[in-house]
Amino acid sequence: MLMMKSVGRFQRLASLQRFFWRQRIGASAEKDIGMRQQLSSIANACLRGGLAAAIAIAIASVLWAVPGEAQRRAVPASRQLVQYSFAPIVRKVAPAVVNVYVSSRVRTVTSPFAGDPFFERFFGEGFGMPEERIQRSLGSGVIVSPDGLIVTNAHVVKARGEAEIRVALHDKREFDAKILTRDEKSDIAVLRIEGNGHNFEYLDFEDSDSLEVGDLVLAIGNPFGVGQTVTSGIVSALARSGIGRTNASVFIQTDAAINPGNSGGALVDVAGKLVGINTLIYSRTGGSVGIGFAIPSNLVRLHVESAKTGRRVAMPWIGVRLEDLTREIAEGLGLDRVLGAVVARIDSNGPAAKAGLREGDVVTRIDGFEITDIRSANYRLVTRGIGNVAEIGVLRRGQYVVVKVPLAEPPAPGPDDIRNLSGNHPFDGARVANLLPGVADELGIDEDEGIAIMSVRPGSVAARLRLQAGDVIVSVQESRIRSIRELEPLLAQRQRVWVVGIKRGGRLLSLQVPG
Repeated sequence: MLMMKSVGRFQRLASLQRFFWRQRIGASAEKDIGMRQQLSSIANACLRGGLAAAIAIAIASVLWAVPGEAQRRAVPASRQLVQYSFAPIVRKVAPAVVNVYVSSRVRTVTSPFAGDPFFERFFGEGFGMPEERIQRSLGSGVIVSPDGLIVTNAHVVKARGEAEIRVALHDKREFDAKILTRDEKSDIAVLRIEGNGHNFEYLDFEDSDSLEVGDLVLAIGNPFGVGQTVTSGIVSALARSGIGRTNASVFIQTDAAINPGNSGGALVDVAGKLVGINTLIYSRTGGSVGIGFAIPSNLVRLHVESAKTGRRVAMPWIGVRLEDLTREIAEGLGLDRVLGAVVARIDSNGPAAKAGLREGDVVTRIDGFEITDIRSANYRLVTRGIGNVAEIGVLRRGQYVVVKVPLAEPPAPGPDDIRNLSGNHPFDGARVANLLPGVADELGIDEDEGIAIMSVRPGSVAARLRLQAGDVIVSVQESRIRSIRELEPLLAQRQRVWVVGIKRGGRLLSLQVPG
């Protein structure tokens, strides 16, 4: 009889243990005092005899052995458990978010005939009365080191001519700032303020690859110049590409309200760490409609390290040309998903070819991360970094293959790859270079044939024709141009009319210029 009672007690113990373990799905139910009291009452009512101590130990082990990850991720078990506040997070991060003010002197020319092609033809575009005015802009920034390094957007500190940059802290102190690095392609700038030995409050970086869709985030900045403002939301999507202007543009999408003036501000997680820099929004009115984009912290961190060390953030060279996977190409390759980037061309002497990558391979993963298009592939290569090895997963004839590719420095232009052009031709005053990978990446050019214009001397023939850095010379007198060696003999000839083909932003422009 005693044995039967003991068996019954063990059965009740097992039942209670199963019950208690099921309670773990409540994120912090076991930690709630009321729940502990309730479980204690149940135990006191059910437990008798010599097994009480053992059962009490079992209950205690259930109460206190709840993993932290389960507490953080699980759904709250009651209304009381969802009554939270972001105030502790804001108190922690707000002192590191600053306002950035930029003032520059802009010289303009006013004339009642400005814009009239007849007068501009004879007097030039600059005729009229000169006038100087102050141009002002504002944005936000984030202090990322105790010695006063600040990250913001490149477009926030973009100015015509000499500019004065002031930074206002959360406590109303103001400092002059200077630009250390500014990269328009990634839209990231790093500033420094001098605090005379004072240590500033700053934010630590979080690994942006650890984010998940649905995670809570806060956006902090200075919208419309009203002062520091905090908004909350969730991560709506990850690795959004095709949003910015360059191939390296990949963003975190959030529904936290972001408005003009928030640019350069912080996107933080619930641990108070920096996961992104707020950059742009989708809007028809200029205000927030719940679709905002932030530059991931892993890319931002590279530019901060660049500002500290002086080493430029560069796109690694692997010796391939990628193209976005279209529906037609996917069908031709027998793929059931339009996802990835196709190896359209490969340099036989490049790292990718030596590692075993082939033309026609479809890149679907890099270092385990899904690749949707060229931009996401470039982002993964940039953040992996020169000098490291990337594991590139490709689909090849229906088989999944992983190739380990070293990430190398882009080939440097040689002495014969760069020229300053002068003479009686349309390119007088232009500095040009053969379209090597490093040159193309520096100028943000997505072409593989032609000659890149690196810069244009003010007042030259090329400047008057409005040629600009980033333009690609593709033809002269209807002859295809692939190198400076092919260009120079054509420019040495006298022409009554020059016919020039220029590619700018993917568009082909045709110019006819009197000789």
